[in-house]
Amino acid sequence: MPSDRIRVAVILTSVRKGRFGPTIANWFVGTADQRDDVEVDLIDLADFPLPTALTDEPSPEVAEVLAAFSARLHGADGFVVVTPEYNHSFPASLKAAVDWTQNEWHAKPVGFVGYGGLAGGLRAVQQLRHIFNELHAVTVRDAVSFHGPWAQFDAEGNLNDGADAEAAAKVLWDKLTWWAQATKEARAKRPYDN
Repeated sequence: MPSDRIRVAVILTSVRKGRFGPTIANWFVGTADQRDDVEVDLIDLADFPLPTALTDEPSPEVAEVLAAFSARLHGADGFVVVTPEYNHSFPASLKAAVDWTQNEWHAKPVGFVGYGGLAGGLRAVQQLRHIFNELHAVTVRDAVSFHGPWAQFDAEGNLNDGADAEAAAKVLWDKLTWWAQATKEARAKRPYDN
């Protein structure tokens, strides 16, 4: 029996050694546990090492990675990008992943969870809004942002004081699922890509 739940791919974008991203991504995925309207697929870009040099004829190894990554994106009704801010921007791993794909993002919503220093990943998120707009995606206005998250989580990955972040996550989930349902219904009635 098919699920009527919204399928959301949560994309962990940092592939850097010693990254803090898994803590943030796992926390965010955990916020979906209180919902009965979403099904989450956590995609770690470290598992999909796509090169930054694009080609129309990728090697068999790259083609295999791309096919697996593309299938996961294609199966999603919406996305949440969990991104750090590196040098006032987002990781190169995310740009490579986006540049290797195209139609998988079309007419689907994208939400953001940013983290970093004083800006909390918001500069990275602002840049990503332009990129996903070019991919015909709908970016969700509301986001979750962690300013200096390293001191906000305990050793087990739990937030020390999670009230504000959990409230922001609820708003993001509410808006993302609204857009995901709306665009899913629209794509079923009238395919976006012909």
